[in-house]
Amino acid sequence: MVRIQSEGIDYHALTEAVRSHQCGAVCVFLGTVGEFTHGEQTKALHYEGHPTLALQVLAQVETDTRGQWPVHEIILVHRIGHLELGDISVAVAVSTAHREQAFAACKFAIDRLKEIVPIWKQEHWADGRTEWVHPT
Repeated sequence: MVRIQSEGIDYHALTEAVRSHQCGAVCVFLGTVGEFTHGEQTKALHYEGHPTLALQVLAQVETDTRGQWPVHEIILVHRIGHLELGDISVAVAVSTAHREQAFAACKFAIDRLKEIVPIWKQEHWADGRTEWVHPT
């Protein structure tokens, strides 16, 4: 399942949504708004994207991940809009039979998402500057 949303990401619900008695592993990645990026102090982030295309590309990331690992469930969620320090901007939750598969699938999915999904990030620096950066 893939989603783009402006509201906060409920990582507890995502974790529970992928959990299964058939699986011995759940791996969750949360990308959060950190205070420092390459030594620059961040005040906030703003994400924009092409909703239709971004959902299609997220779905392709899901398909590609399932094609490489025996994934039971996977959810990829990205926020858009204004985010404050500590907010979750992106989440990937994966369940598989074993931890090695879950770690590998989760890493692949977030790396691929950041590489190809058309969502752009604008940094709002503490000194008042802003800068669009990619990948997310």
